[in-house]
Amino acid sequence: MKSKISDNGPVFSRIVAGCMNWGEWGANLSIDESRKLIEDCVDIDITTFDHADIYGHYTTETLFGNALNGISSLREKIQLVTKCGIKLVTPNRPDNKIKSYDTNKEYIIQSVEQSLVNLKTDYIDLLLIHRPSPLLKPDEIAEAFTKLKKEGKVLYFGVSNFTPSQFDMLHTFVPLETNQIEISPLHAEPFINGALDQCISKRIRPMGYSTLAGGKFFAKDPEDRVIRINAVVDKLAKKYDMTPDQVLTTWILKHPSGILPIIGSTKINRIQSAVDSLTKEMTDQEWFMIWEASLGEEVA
Repeated sequence: MKSKISDNGPVFSRIVAGCMNWGEWGANLSIDESRKLIEDCVDIDITTFDHADIYGHYTTETLFGNALNGISSLREKIQLVTKCGIKLVTPNRPDNKIKSYDTNKEYIIQSVEQSLVNLKTDYIDLLLIHRPSPLLKPDEIAEAFTKLKKEGKVLYFGVSNFTPSQFDMLHTFVPLETNQIEISPLHAEPFINGALDQCISKRIRPMGYSTLAGGKFFAKDPEDRVIRINAVVDKLAKKYDMTPDQVLTTWILKHPSGILPIIGSTKINRIQSAVDSLTKEMTDQEWFMIWEASLGEEVA
């Protein structure tokens, strides 16, 4: 299943493959394993892959690019998303003395040029500013985006982790197609802080990461809030013959903003499970059962 992320934006797969854990920050996949995972994702209609330059201490894009290099015919069938703007302290970037943000024009352009080399591609489908910097200069971002689009190096642009006011501010300088945000029953602020309302009003689809709360729902010693939520999730899983992760993904998918969940697993069966969630449903009252468990009290 595919969806346009905005009226004038790209068409993405309804479920997005998150690549943060493919490299040394997670499964440490080999090139062959990465290539197989790309192929397996495409076979189940997962064609959108989410990256950031910093993943794997600036190495995971290269891993993916080396894997894609062996199946170059697939490039036209997939969409590559990447992010820039965070300067990470790592031996791979010895000039970075403190973790910080850089959204200046030259840095954005330099980051994109490096991502193109890493991913072994001529263009990036969607570039996101990874975090909103207190020193963000919207005119410089607009200049960088305009140059990159004119040169055909980036097709579309968006942001990640921006508040509604920050999004609105930058959107007045340059068109933005999405806001990638953390969202789950354990991180429910976007449901009430205006982030999702804004997406609906601007007719853009948000991308959602950590929709399973980084595995906290499956922890051996879960916190009380997780226990409350899991009690409801398990009840719905039995009722609808779903797995718990499918219940949680269905809960995310039900929101009218049309959230695109980013699935960070490197296991194709877990990714397939998320795809299967696209055919699942729950009632409004069942959605609120999970919401109430997250709040720890009934709605006002």
